[in-house]
Amino acid sequence: MATPIPSCSSPSMASFVNSPTIPQPLPPSSSSSPSPRLIRLPSNKRKPKPSDQTPAPWAEKKRVVSVDYDKGKHLVSGEVKGIGKDEIPAKYRLRVEGSLRQHDWSVSEVAARVMWLKKWEEVDGVLNSWAGRFARRNFSLLIKEITSTGSIDHAVHVFKWMKNQKNYCASKDIYVMMIRLHARHNHIDQARGLFFEMQEWRCKPDAEIYNALIHAHARVGHWRWAINIMDDMLRAAIPPSRTTYNNIINACAIAGNWKKALDISKKMTENGIGPDLVTHNTILSAFKKGNQHTRALAYFDLMKERNIHYDHFTLSIVIHCLVKLGQYGKAVDIFNSMKDNGSKNRPDVVIYSSIMHCYSLCGQVENCEKVFNMMQAEGLKPNIVSYNTLLGAYASHGMHVEALKIFNLIKRNGLRPDIVSYTSLLNAYGRSGQPERARETFDIIKKEKIKPNRVCYNALIDAYGANGMLTDAVDVLREMEREGIEPDAVSISTLLASCGRCGELVKVESILSAAQARGVELNTVVYNSAIGSYMSTGEYEKAVQLYYSMREKGNMPDTATFNILINGAYKLGKYEDSLKFVDDMKNLSVPLSKEVYSSLICAYSKQGKLQEAESLFSSMKCSNCCLDVITYTAMIHTYCVQGKWENAWNLFKEMEAEGIEPDPIVCSLLMGALNKGSQPKKVLQLLDLMREKNVPLNQSSTFEIISACSILRDWRTACNIIEHMEPTLSTVSVGTLNQLLFFIGKSGKIDAMTKLFHKIMVCCPTVNLSTYSIVMKILLADGKWRKCIEVLRWMEDGGLQPPMHMYKNVRYLALRNNEREHVHMLQLRINALKEKISFQVESPP
Repeated sequence: MATPIPSCSSPSMASFVNSPTIPQPLPPSSSSSPSPRLIRLPSNKRKPKPSDQTPAPWAEKKRVVSVDYDKGKHLVSGEVKGIGKDEIPAKYRLRVEGSLRQHDWSVSEVAARVMWLKKWEEVDGVLNSWAGRFARRNFSLLIKEITSTGSIDHAVHVFKWMKNQKNYCASKDIYVMMIRLHARHNHIDQARGLFFEMQEWRCKPDAEIYNALIHAHARVGHWRWAINIMDDMLRAAIPPSRTTYNNIINACAIAGNWKKALDISKKMTENGIGPDLVTHNTILSAFKKGNQHTRALAYFDLMKERNIHYDHFTLSIVIHCLVKLGQYGKAVDIFNSMKDNGSKNRPDVVIYSSIMHCYSLCGQVENCEKVFNMMQAEGLKPNIVSYNTLLGAYASHGMHVEALKIFNLIKRNGLRPDIVSYTSLLNAYGRSGQPERARETFDIIKKEKIKPNRVCYNALIDAYGANGMLTDAVDVLREMEREGIEPDAVSISTLLASCGRCGELVKVESILSAAQARGVELNTVVYNSAIGSYMSTGEYEKAVQLYYSMREKGNMPDTATFNILINGAYKLGKYEDSLKFVDDMKNLSVPLSKEVYSSLICAYSKQGKLQEAESLFSSMKCSNCCLDVITYTAMIHTYCVQGKWENAWNLFKEMEAEGIEPDPIVCSLLMGALNKGSQPKKVLQLLDLMREKNVPLNQSSTFEIISACSILRDWRTACNIIEHMEPTLSTVSVGTLNQLLFFIGKSGKIDAMTKLFHKIMVCCPTVNLSTYSIVMKILLADGKWRKCIEVLRWMEDGGLQPPMHMYKNVRYLALRNNEREHVHMLQLRINALKEKISFQVESPP
């Protein structure tokens, strides 16, 4: 307590505040003089800031825990007591105590009762029965509890009821919470209206109010409004904070205006406010929205150079940008580094979904499924985006059974499938050749009262078009127009691709004219589909004419356009035209892709120009174009045509050293070259490599392996290959089957050949005469004339007439074994066959 001292008579001392001390008695001699004023010395104790002040006990949110041991459940909730009837002002206490309808509920209980109501008319009745409504400080607590639930309808009604109360006083805390709630629901006009309303109630806005209003505009990307509000903030002499700048940068980021976001961040630094991690993440998000993925990665590298700590949100943006740029390996490396035990940034559901999308784009469905299972093993609950990513991965490969399982799993886990889920399932049925089931899925979408969008209609059009049902695809397009959804370039390109599959070239021109009549912009993708349709049916002149028409109308061809033209030209033997298209690419500054290089190498291969092909392959290595298995296959095919198996083998080894996985096509090509070059051992060596790399065998590679085994007399390897082929005998060509039968018969394993022949008869009912001839030769050479008679009966039962020499050969063996009965039967067949032949000669048609 400061000691009171007499004030001085100086008029400047009147500015001090009088202390509430007991006045001293006046001296007798100073009756006419003014009474002395007493002041206190200023205290050195700092006035606590609002952030330093702890909330009052009645405003604290206390945890309430309830445990039900019988059901094994526990519930943790928060409860705010508020000011009860014992602490309300005295002028209202008698009114509360004299009425039995006034309930002394806590603030949390009142909020729960309001949220439980469904009829808006009963809300006022609940609030008017609450004794705490007479305490003004309960209003902000009640609004806080209501807005925390996210129900804007209840909050608006409660706020309207508050303003009708006599003891209501406008408070910035209430308006901040209401503006933030409207921002959460993207109600920008209502948030702006509350900002002007609070000023009418003589409630002066501060920095928190301005930031809340800027945040409301930032959520919808209204960056110009956000900047104007900051200008109003400056005119009101309120300095912007770091939160203000972050909100404005976020507004630019949502709108995809990355340039303006950078300008605001520079202005922020110039005004002496340093950026934080939120600022850096928001700028990265601006680059992501603006499709500036390379800039985002460069900005991330700059953050690491300046030792700026990043979090999992930063890494999620970086992974997204890497996936968009096709740098899948780097994205997976970051994901693996986050999974390490010492990492502070553990991957969340968003990052797991991004990695799943990465594997889906690479075509690695198994890895996509593994990441999904790993996410569940980590205790993370997948959201609808995670399920849709896995569902889309299955759909892209036509795996409709697996896609349906994931779709049903979404429902079982309490989530509701959205339009993306249904479209992916529809696409899965379309890719698997089941357009009827795709249509059933489309009808279910309408039954679930989900409006199909343009992507959904395009998926159904593609489902019909991919299976050659062009009429049904056109009907879907008309249905799409009746529903008020205008077709786009994807719809038209899908129909044009269907025309190429169906061979309906007349409809290509009609579809193009109909698209122009509907105002659909014919972009490069549409022209590429039309040119591809012409090329697929051999209409080369129309394809070239459409290419020049495309250039006349101002549509620049891209790499895909020239790839279609060059590939179609060399397949039709127009090698000089393919080189002219390459010159056009160079004149238009269109980069040569690996597909174009591969097509040109194949064109040189068809012409026998080995040196030109080698020169082109070498220039491809020097360029920035990334070599893949298709390019190596084209060059290996060139060497195989020229009979240079050594060069083909060395190039295959080079491909393997570069880390490029071989496929069945390149392996079968190389095996054929090795067999022609009398290198059967290398064929079996390549077989071991295929087993190590899990490369499946196709018919060509199987045929070459059997040929190599027959040269080396390696019966064990051949038998293993045959056992591997037995489940797929129905898909094997007749030439390969004949080779197998001949190889087994020559090895002396007649019983194994007969068993394989029986399986071929069951799996392949359309066995031709050459297969029977091979079996008959092997059986006759081994003296199995009785089995030859069975083969002759099988031929007759199958509708094939055995040649006369087969009967004579079997009759000769039966005669040597003194089997007169069989000799007589075979002689009768021979005589009948002679009469039939003579009759056909005498009476020609």
